[in-house]
Parts: sequence; structure tokens; C-alpha cells
Amino acid sequence: MIKLKTIINAFIGFSILIIIWQMIIIIGQYDSALFPSPLHVWDGLVSLIQDGTMFTNIQVSIMRFLVGYISAVLTAVILGLILGRIPILWGVIDPIAQVLRPISPIAWSPFIVLWFGIGDIPAIVIIFIAAFFPVLLSTVSGVKKVDQTYLKVSQNFGVKKLELLRKVIFPATFPYIANGLHIAVGTAWIFLVAGEMVGAQSGLGYLIVDARNSMRLDLVMTGILLIGIVGLLLDKIVGLFESWINQIWGRANN
Repeated sequence: MIKLKTIINAFIGFSILIIIWQMIIIIGQYDSALFPSPLHVWDGLVSLIQDGTMFTNIQVSIMRFLVGYISAVLTAVILGLILGRIPILWGVIDPIAQVLRPISPIAWSPFIVLWFGIGDIPAIVIIFIAAFFPVLLSTVSGVKKVDQTYLKVSQNFGVKKLELLRKVIFPATFPYIANGLHIAVGTAWIFLVAGEMVGAQSGLGYLIVDARNSMRLDLVMTGILLIGIVGLLLDKIVGLFESWINQIWGRANN
């Protein structure tokens, strides 16, 4: 029943959006070449489906995203669990992380393209940078907030450091890590598309640039909508992964 209600709400929301979109075109009397209508965008979507362009570019973008995102998450979680347990070391690294974190990954793109050329690797590196810091900072923050009672009991039972990280600290920290995962999905997906506009010749970002150069704004708008839809699905997948982990550990979802 909840799923049906969600579907109905989504249908109503998108219907309102399309109506407002069409009303803006009618009231503003915009030319379809400058501001494509929902019908023109639908025609553009159909054309991308028919020639296979949509599926090819989505597949390329998702592949790049998964490689960069998963590698960033694994690296950030492992480092975060370790650094959170070594306050002296984190005290030295934290200022460096705080300086690098606000820098847009796109700012590094001139160097990334020079070092790695044009293709998959520059986009993957940009995704890695975008996803790394949210997960790292969330993990370190979670480790610092682990209940000391858990640690004292584990020490009394003679739990080794590696087992302590894996069986006690990581499960207790996971809610904080999950927040970082959701933030990282959004930032990494945004910067993936931006990276594909700069240093790639395929993917959804490149699709938008190519359509812009051809003055096909209907395809530009189609690409924008596809980016939003795929980004939403990726965030939902992370949510399902979070729920699965919580079920394994017997933790109720909030």
C-alpha cells in the first residue's frame, strides 16, 4: 500500500511539473528551438532509444560511476576506521582534508586530463575525489562517537584490534557511514556528468555537450532529465544496501 501511494504521489508530482513546464512555454511564448516542450523532449527521448544512444551512454556513465564510487568508498571507510582510532594522526590529517574537501573536483580537471588523457580514467578520478571526502569525514566522525562501553567490554574479552574494527567499531559506525554514502552518491554523480563534459567522448555529460553543439536543445533537456532519473535510482540503490546491512545486523531502519 505504501508503494502504491509512493507511485501515485510521484505520478502527481511529475504531472504538475509537466503542466508548469508547458504553461511557462505558452505564457512566455518561447520558441521550441530555445525552450523545448515536453512533447519535443519525449520525441527526443524516443529517438535516443531507437538508435541505442541512450542505453550506450547510460551504461558508460554508470560503469565509470561504479568504479570511481566503490573504490572511493572502500578507501575512505578503511582509512576512516583507522584514522578515527588514532586521534594524533587524524589531528595532522584533518586540516589537510578540510582544505582539500571544498575544492571542486572539476578544478583538478586540467591536471587530470594532462596526466590521464581523455577517456574513462579522468571521469573515474573525478568521481573518486568527489565521493572520497564525504565518506571519510563521516566515518571518522562515527568512530569518534562509538560508545566507550562497547570498547571496554571488547577489551575485557581480549578482542584483537582487527576484530574490534570489523565486529564492533564498523557496525557501530555504519549509520554515520551510510549518511556519507548518500551524500557521496549525489556529489559523485554530479561531478561525473561535469567531468564527462570536459574530458570524455561518451556518457550522459558528453551527450549533452554533443547535443548543445548540434543545437538540439530537446536532446539537451532529455539528457538533463536522464541524469536526474539515474541519479535518483542510484540513491535508492544505496538506500536498499543500507537496509540490507541493517537487516543483517538486526538493526531496525529509522
